[in-house]
Amino acid sequence: MSELNATAAALLGLLHDGPATGGQLVAGAGERFGAFFSVTRSQVYRELPALSKEGLVRLGKQGPRSSQQYLITAAGKKAFKAWLTSEAGPDHLRSPLILRLVHAGSLTAKQRQSLLDAARASYGQQLDDAKAATKAAEGPYEKAVAEFAQAQAKAALKLLDAIPAA
Repeated sequence: MSELNATAAALLGLLHDGPATGGQLVAGAGERFGAFFSVTRSQVYRELPALSKEGLVRLGKQGPRSSQQYLITAAGKKAFKAWLTSEAGPDHLRSPLILRLVHAGSLTAKQRQSLLDAARASYGQQLDDAKAATKAAEGPYEKAVAEFAQAQAKAALKLLDAIPAA
């Protein structure tokens, strides 16, 4: 078995909750950890066949419109547990916003203001969502992650306040 990447591990973690189609996994990833770890539809549909080939998931029931359920196998559970207990390594931030801010000097004042306004609205919504997730958290791990999402949104808003629009 090859070493799991973070996206594959995220999918195996979601499949611990029960069988799911690719679309359900995309939605579940967005709901469960979308604030800090994005998983795209293309990543999901690239990883599932690889996980199947490795014997970490197996095909389940075929659903409507040719949707295919996947189930985690015993080997998948073992691989996920090994990934959970392995060294995490450094986190890498991939923020399209920060990349744009690095180059914001190439924008007009009006374009920069538009970028900042849109980002403030987006991070304001993320902060509201994280506050709601904190209140709804059922356990200490969910609560801690939701509080982290709040802190991250607040930090992004603070960064936006530090960027001059003019």
